[in-house]
Amino acid sequence: MLVFELTIGLLLAGALLAVWARRLRAPYPALLALAGTLGAVVPGLPEVALDPELALALFVAPTLLDAAYDASPRDLRDNWLPVIGLVVVCVLCTTVAVAWVARLVEPGIPWAAAIALGAIVAPPDASAAAAVLRQLRPPHRVLVILEGESLLNDATALLIYRVAVGAAVTGAFDGWSVLPVLLLTCGGGAVLGVALAKLYVRLCLDREDAAVSILVQFLGTFAVWMLAERLGVSAIICMVAYAVTIAREAPLRSGARLRIASYAVWEVAVFVLNVLAFILIGLQLRGILTRLDGGTWRDVLFAAAACATVILVRVFWVMGYNTVVRAKNARFGIRTRRPMQAPTWQGGLVISWCGMRGIVTLAAALALPEAFPHRDLILLTAFAVTLVTLVAQGLTLRWLLDRLGMPDDGAVAQEAALARTATARAAAAALAGLPGPEAALLRGEYAARLAPAAGTAEALAALQRRAVQAQRQRLAALRREGTIGDDAFHLVEEEIDLIELSADPRLRALPAPDALRR
Repeated sequence: MLVFELTIGLLLAGALLAVWARRLRAPYPALLALAGTLGAVVPGLPEVALDPELALALFVAPTLLDAAYDASPRDLRDNWLPVIGLVVVCVLCTTVAVAWVARLVEPGIPWAAAIALGAIVAPPDASAAAAVLRQLRPPHRVLVILEGESLLNDATALLIYRVAVGAAVTGAFDGWSVLPVLLLTCGGGAVLGVALAKLYVRLCLDREDAAVSILVQFLGTFAVWMLAERLGVSAIICMVAYAVTIAREAPLRSGARLRIASYAVWEVAVFVLNVLAFILIGLQLRGILTRLDGGTWRDVLFAAAACATVILVRVFWVMGYNTVVRAKNARFGIRTRRPMQAPTWQGGLVISWCGMRGIVTLAAALALPEAFPHRDLILLTAFAVTLVTLVAQGLTLRWLLDRLGMPDDGAVAQEAALARTATARAAAAALAGLPGPEAALLRGEYAARLAPAAGTAEALAALQRRAVQAQRQRLAALRREGTIGDDAFHLVEEEIDLIELSADPRLRALPAPDALRR
């Protein structure tokens, strides 16, 4: 009961920290990391152990699917070279550099354990940085690169991690078999993910019961991860392929009610998993600190060296790559399939500073076997790297972006305007020639949305907002007067919600008319 009460209390604290983080325009995992650290110093809190095999499936699978579902394959293809550089080269360089530094500071740590540590701290949680950057609206290309990195860098790091952990546990390593195994696990993961997504779309997407459908989504996510693990293919790549495939098939197969409910539930679930990950690692820190026998200052030096290494390697790689690409563009020009902003040194600096570690680093550290060499030191270092990068980089990211003055390039807004116009024209064409006043009314609404006159769309949105607010107030009055009961109230309330959501999307950004404000 104590653990349950503690979890409820810390989830509430996590919610309050998330609200505060949004006001600071900082990634909420940065504040969660600080709160999790208190678990090691607050007396009376229990030490909680988590099954290592459960850690990756529980924390990584849902958060990865949530991120991959929103990924844009088109934008990733346009920026494949910088993404691959971060996903493969930067992860490999970070892993090797951290392993070398770990051996330099602590010569007694085996090479396999040092490489495992490097793989644990190598992949940044770029989605945390992207969440902050979306609030600040930087150039779209920066967000695409960071989001692409967050999807695939975990695969590279976890493949190295599994090889290193196997070598450390068994004491055997066959270098000639690594490359074929990596190719098989990556390719097999992609094929399995696409096949399972096709099966899911065929069997499960037509359900109308939101509760059952969302439960099936979560069960399917964990089932895909566990099946990939059992078959020995990359669960990360399998999950990315699974999510991207479903994202292409689902919009035409599921309704608005299910989609809205699903998005809300997944957002809450990912938030809860992030909070729990930091809580669990924090509750294990006190036991870790008491078991370490290398001396406090030596352990601090070990963790500090790992923190400095992961930050510096990323800065050197990103800025070096950025310098070469800008020199190439200056000499030979830019050739792209569609217009997009050219790389700039400001964008390179922002990307290099978005190396915050997060839930994957914590989950991989927790997943180490209990008898793994120097497990406690590795776990402490993983948490220190996560804490330092989230706090030092996450809390200064907004300041850096303000100083660099990188405005939004308007790429997404332009495409959204094009899509609104095209879909409104399709609706008007579908209604053309139909008799009746209802069809004429709808044709007038879509004609207003397509009107070229400045301010027409905004005026229509304001009218829609006024109408929706008037409906809400009248509905509430009917319930207060006793004219309708709560069942009828909630039924009509849902209908008004759908009217609001199906209206012009720009109305949500407009304030309510003064006459209708409470």
